[in-house]
Amino acid sequence: MDVNLKAGSLSQKVVVVGSYNADMIIKAPRLPRLGETILGGRFHTSPGGKGANQAVAAARAGANVVLVARVGDDLLGQEALRGLQAEGVNTDHVSVDHGNQTGTAWIIVDDRGENCIVVASGANACLSPDDILRAEASITASDILLMQLECPVPALERAMQIARRDNVTVILNPAPAMPLSAGFLSGVSIITPNEVEAEMLTGVKIGGEESLVQAAGSLHNWGIGTVIITLGARGAFLSTAGEHRFLPAFQVTPVDTTAAGDVFSGCLAAFADRTHSLQDAVRVSMAAAALSVTKLGAQDSAPTLEAITQFLAHSPR
Repeated sequence: MDVNLKAGSLSQKVVVVGSYNADMIIKAPRLPRLGETILGGRFHTSPGGKGANQAVAAARAGANVVLVARVGDDLLGQEALRGLQAEGVNTDHVSVDHGNQTGTAWIIVDDRGENCIVVASGANACLSPDDILRAEASITASDILLMQLECPVPALERAMQIARRDNVTVILNPAPAMPLSAGFLSGVSIITPNEVEAEMLTGVKIGGEESLVQAAGSLHNWGIGTVIITLGARGAFLSTAGEHRFLPAFQVTPVDTTAAGDVFSGCLAAFADRTHSLQDAVRVSMAAAALSVTKLGAQDSAPTLEAITQFLAHSPR
């Protein structure tokens, strides 16, 4: 795949508005049924949260990243700041919330790499428009604003208003899935739903190519120029005005799919700029996501630029 992935070629400035969670992960042979107790296997903790995951993924892919988020005034919050800073993520706008705990996520991962997750939002639920205003200069100076839905929508709306005013590209990963207004979606430049999220947003049951075209068309009708529907092991569907393209997935053996969508979106934010075609950016992001599912954990699984380069060099063109 002929894509220049040298770190020096990436000058992308990315602001991520989103969540930080401390992940508590149990590996189990299968996911439990309602009311059932399963004796699992290994337990470990890992830094997570969709915003922080995407920030780390973008930073490891070579972007200059600022995270706007909230953590609690507790040990988990202190660990969050140290870990993000060690990854090269600017934490000047990660506020310490003295009234709430750091967000946590409880994750069960089965032998196939599938998972179920419950999140206690904690400080994430208090991210406010005022937090965004304090980061206004960083958003204005950025190339990409990347957002998800694990923090309050009013904060996201304020960030998007600033970005659109200053012609900053807005990427929305609409997860976890929830209904969104047409007014909110009209401010998005690039959207990256998975099949479930695309169905919830559009009401279109995702199956074959016809349904993908229909769902993408609905999102285009709300003013979103680029739609990328991620399809897991099937690949991704890329739609722009007047053009649709299906991109097959890279074949790997999954261990944990927890942060694949976050890695995809974070890497896309690092590469979706004028130095790379959109199709190339999506393929690189798919490679990063494929690598991520071969490791356990969220941020821990995000690949470096070097790992992505090596993977692409040995993958079919």
